[in-house]
Amino acid sequence: MKQHKLIVLLLLLMSIGCGERVDLLVHNAQVYTVNDNFDKVSAFAVKNGKFVAVGGEELLEKYKPANTVDAQGLSIYPGFIDAHSHLLELGLNQFKADLKNSLGMNHVVQKLKEHQQIHNHNFIMGIGWDQNQWKDNSYPNNKALNIAFPKTPVVLKRVDGHAYLVNNKAIEMAMINENTKIEGGQIIRKKGKLTGLFIDNAMDLINGIIPEFSREQKVNAYQAAQELCFENGLTTVTEAGLSKENIYLLDSLQKSDLLKIRVYAMIENDRKSIDHFMDSGILKTAQLNVRSVKIYADGALGSRGAALKSDYSDQKGHRGSLLLSKDSLKQIASLLAKNSFQLNTHAIGDAANQMVLEAYNGVLDSIEDPRWRIEHAQVMSPEDFQMFNDKIIPSVQPLHATSDMNWAVKRIGIQRLKGAYAYKDLLDWSGLLALGTDFPVEEINPFQTFYAAVSRKPPGAWSSQAPFQEKNALSRYEALLGITKWAAYASFEENEKGSIEVGKYADFVILDQDIMRVAIDRVIDTKIVATILNGKIVFSNRL
Repeated sequence: MKQHKLIVLLLLLMSIGCGERVDLLVHNAQVYTVNDNFDKVSAFAVKNGKFVAVGGEELLEKYKPANTVDAQGLSIYPGFIDAHSHLLELGLNQFKADLKNSLGMNHVVQKLKEHQQIHNHNFIMGIGWDQNQWKDNSYPNNKALNIAFPKTPVVLKRVDGHAYLVNNKAIEMAMINENTKIEGGQIIRKKGKLTGLFIDNAMDLINGIIPEFSREQKVNAYQAAQELCFENGLTTVTEAGLSKENIYLLDSLQKSDLLKIRVYAMIENDRKSIDHFMDSGILKTAQLNVRSVKIYADGALGSRGAALKSDYSDQKGHRGSLLLSKDSLKQIASLLAKNSFQLNTHAIGDAANQMVLEAYNGVLDSIEDPRWRIEHAQVMSPEDFQMFNDKIIPSVQPLHATSDMNWAVKRIGIQRLKGAYAYKDLLDWSGLLALGTDFPVEEINPFQTFYAAVSRKPPGAWSSQAPFQEKNALSRYEALLGITKWAAYASFEENEKGSIEVGKYADFVILDQDIMRVAIDRVIDTKIVATILNGKIVFSNRL
């Protein structure tokens, strides 16, 4: 407890040594540098927000620091990086009803009513329902919503973000009827009647009626989300799809010092936003990097929107949907390659992954270092793994594997499951993996990501469940690289972050236990003692 208080409260002693002046010197630590040799040291010095020396206790004699921290043996790691997340959405969720862990439609309605008692919205939004966790895991309908909220529009987003359940008032406002059609999505009907369920591209029919959040709400959302990130040791996050307007809002908040977290922002697949950045070029500051575009090849497995090569095992005659054609994919791939932008494509099903890999390899042959990414790369046919190479990076989320393990076999069967969530196989073909959470779809905690990648078990379940396809588990070394150096590389930022090395940003975290050595089942109990960005404290866990 005493050593924690010493670090957390950062009782920095004035140095009485001589030598070169620096802002901060940390020593007596277990420092995982995550450099090329994976060196472990005990000390480092920071000046002007960057590491200027990394080594042993001899640094105490070499430098004259303004502040000194005796870490008393605690573990220090590079600041963690989430390679696939939704920062703004995480913050905006405070204005929506939280439907995670709901037990069925009656429970959903109860949660909505409780939310309304507090907020009294004239347009009700909720997020996080998942019928796979209910006793009846068939698709829900909107009957209960129509009874509870006959005059107030209700739009509820599924946990994976690929389906809406809406009431009849919302359908009426969107001017949708039984004859409405959409390409690349599904409007679920039963006996010809609308059920209120809209999947993938069909969600666009509803998006037009959802009220815009105000600038003030977005600013509040970004700041609230940032605090959660810092509390969890994240110093850089990847925004997986933002409009031009939200990118520039983010930039303005960073420049005015209202937002400190570093962001790698993907441009959403909106023609206006893409055209703007194709004309203006890459946007790069110390805190923001905009040089990629996020597109969707298909939907999600949980809502049966993932595009498969053969029928879903639990829905004969249905294979999901491709959300764009091969020609459209090739067109945007050629545009981005021409302008030196990275393409990051959401692909879940084996049909979608095959299409994306073929398109990538067709375009990238003559490009030396594109680092194009496939986001999720969730279900792969055995013959398609070989299309990965050092130009194509799998960006995966280990928590998806452990969240889906109890129902994925129902969707795709045992045989196809062998090529699903196959992180070790993907690593063998590509050479590296970028690891993320997809928060707020999954928990923001990077220790849960680390644990899921290594143990292949969901948090809290080690005593009752066997590892999910254990042969595809990552080593601790690989998992750590995935949330540090490899994640930085996937964003063209390996020369400025992702490891504790001279010349890189002084972003690091102090932990209360060593995740590389503690029993794997204890990793998820790890606490952040302090999060440091640019050599300055942005979070401390005061005990």
